[in-house]
Amino acid sequence: MNMEIEKTMDFVCIDLETTGLNPKTDRIIEIGAVKVEDGRQTGIFETFINPGRKLEEKITALTGICDEDLRDAPKIGEVLPKLLEFSGERVLLGHSVLFDYSFLKKAAVNDRLAFERTGIDTLKIARKYLAHLESRSLDALCRHYGIPHRAHRALEDARATTALYDRLCGQFLTPETAADFCPKPLIYQAKRETPATKSQIERLYKLLDRHKLNIDADLSGLTRSETSRYTDQILAKYGR
Repeated sequence: MNMEIEKTMDFVCIDLETTGLNPKTDRIIEIGAVKVEDGRQTGIFETFINPGRKLEEKITALTGICDEDLRDAPKIGEVLPKLLEFSGERVLLGHSVLFDYSFLKKAAVNDRLAFERTGIDTLKIARKYLAHLESRSLDALCRHYGIPHRAHRALEDARATTALYDRLCGQFLTPETAADFCPKPLIYQAKRETPATKSQIERLYKLLDRHKLNIDADLSGLTRSETSRYTDQILAKYGR
């Protein structure tokens, strides 16, 4: 039996860098994607995203991305339609693909865009078939297979994950294991967030002025929930 029949040959490998790990409160700062058609790479997608807030030092230390890189970058609302056009309805491949999908799904819901996909997760495959390894992180697996990799940059991670998928298929894909390599529906429930109201922003401005405070975010781009969170934090620490 030809194993290539079972291998997914058309997909988009996606990777994101973000301000943190929670799609409800954190934001995308970089997108990297590799398009594969009929088993061949046919395109790449790469861009910084302006998150509307300053980066924490730990994120800059991890990724090498700094505020200057993002200052003139587009917002996610400008980029997402281009990414959806690039990826089409193809399967999404990723290392912990639901993490990346959850951030994209959240952004799509906020912009009233449909975004339902199936995905293949190389981390899940590695956890099952390489359980003896000390780590199944992308970096560790790239070292294991000798795949060149610059960790924690979106396009480089996407390229490395594409190569990792090939290695995993070559080593472990059989008629008996094919179900583990098949695309599966990606499920993430996202609730649309609305922009902060004028009265919310005015109240936050007054609190910041009263207590001589600054916040590392673009107030004009805050959602209702984000504005409420900042306001509650100030009230809890400084009072009215």
